[in-house]
Amino acid sequence: MKNKSLISIHDLSKEEIYEILDLAEKFEQKPKQRILRDYIVATLFFEPSTRTRLSFESAANQLGARIIGFSDASNSSVQKGESLKDTIMTVSLYSDIIVMRHPIEGSARLASEVSDVPIINAGDGANQHPTQCLLDLYSIRKTQGTLDNLNIALVGDLKYGRTVHSLVEAMCKFNATFHLVSPDILKLPSSVKQHIKDAHLKYEQYTDLEDVTDKVDILYMTRIQRERFSEPMEYERVKNAYILHNNMLDNSKPNLRVLHPMPRVNEINEDVDCNPKAYYFQQALNGVYVRQALLSNMLGVEPENK
Repeated sequence: MKNKSLISIHDLSKEEIYEILDLAEKFEQKPKQRILRDYIVATLFFEPSTRTRLSFESAANQLGARIIGFSDASNSSVQKGESLKDTIMTVSLYSDIIVMRHPIEGSARLASEVSDVPIINAGDGANQHPTQCLLDLYSIRKTQGTLDNLNIALVGDLKYGRTVHSLVEAMCKFNATFHLVSPDILKLPSSVKQHIKDAHLKYEQYTDLEDVTDKVDILYMTRIQRERFSEPMEYERVKNAYILHNNMLDNSKPNLRVLHPMPRVNEINEDVDCNPKAYYFQQALNGVYVRQALLSNMLGVEPENK
């Protein structure tokens, strides 16, 4: 992937996904390596973020890179009316790679077309979040020992959830069976379901979370995203649609792991945190190793030998 941008999980072949995950394993074994000390990483977050921004910055810091950028667009020239194109063209002069989150779908693709350095899409609206998807895949493989032939439940906001959209596309490469749990107004978009159909895979749709907890290997919870609703009353009607409690896992499969891209609001009760099947905080840590793998791979720098 040297000098290539990562805009969508669709940009990666199955073999390239494995390459990134294998590289992330090496960084998990030895995360502090100063192999990027001659590089500058720009992080441009036009939309709020905690885990994605900080894990990228942690990844870059542990590899010795210098970091420039902003976490609030109001502190940039965007506030003065500067276009995204001009911002990207300028920042690409100052850096070796750009990590960008933006609220508008398609913004990352536009950035990649005008940038002189690789762009990593850290989320563009409700469209894609490929680096979250890669850390999800890494977490799934670590907990299940494989990515192949798994039953995956995706719960909550399937309409606007960019993490869900990316994960569905990726798991279609690995013969997954999908269990889609959402309110009617937040069902998985037809365009994303089409990936499942094109891969000739099975999916079922549900409105009750307890219909799937004993069937699946991965329970992928997501929050109902207030910021994606134009009508506050619509959000109020569905905001508490799914809340996972510890006792709901009593009859689940021994290998089940609960994932969540975070942040959570109330869709996973805190009583689940002590359950050994809860994996979402380790999942967040895995993001550092995966993002180290991406930065080094896209800049063409090999990790140190142990």
